[in-house]
Amino acid sequence: MVVITGAGTGIGAATAARFATDGYTVVLVGRTEATLRRTAQEGPDGADMHPWVADVRDPGAVTAAVNGVAERFGRLDVLVNNAGTVTAGTVDQIDLAGYRAMMSTNVDGAFYASRAALPHLRAVRGCIVNIGSVAGLRGEWNQAAYNMTKAALVGLTNSMALDHGREIRVNAVHPGVTLSRRVLREALAEGTTLHERFADRVPMGRPGEPVEVAAVVAFLAGPDAAYLNGVHIPVDGGLTASDGQTNLYRIDG
Repeated sequence: MVVITGAGTGIGAATAARFATDGYTVVLVGRTEATLRRTAQEGPDGADMHPWVADVRDPGAVTAAVNGVAERFGRLDVLVNNAGTVTAGTVDQIDLAGYRAMMSTNVDGAFYASRAALPHLRAVRGCIVNIGSVAGLRGEWNQAAYNMTKAALVGLTNSMALDHGREIRVNAVHPGVTLSRRVLREALAEGTTLHERFADRVPMGRPGEPVEVAAVVAFLAGPDAAYLNGVHIPVDGGLTASDGQTNLYRIDG
């Protein structure tokens, strides 16, 4: 059985649907019951999906949720640390409330959930998959604090893989720009200036889809990844294969 934080929308919802399709019992953790219920209702036919309201920013709440899940279902095989938020801004411009929200959700939430899940995962030699970002591997303009939080997940993944590798596996998936929200779909629609700028940098010429990220998460949690530990997989259409320079030899406009 799998617990997915931030499972109400976007990559979290797509990941929940993928695990349900693969036959897992899926517990959807998040702060808003309505979105969690919608994810469960829109899941695949016959899905065994259960909303569970908890705020990952609260160590007591997330510990109670993880322990409650393990008690109710008898085990915990996979934890997906997906809950996250983003506020744009440079170090001197970012709103401090937004900064604290990102730190408490993106970093503290993953730490608290991992800490709570460890004893249950040890019992079954389970695994953790962290949802990072290419922003934590390379950095993005105007996202100083967000980049920092996602880089922290890289460090957490590496440290837990070392410290607990004889008991559980800990890996990370790092999406590039993914069409997880309507506003992104509109901003990156074909024909827009932003789409053209994006396509110039991404070898595959398009943003990712949540289901494409979910597929890699499911792979890392599954038996085919049994010897993968401390691995970081960018799901970015080849973006991080580049040194950042535009194609100097492109002459088709």
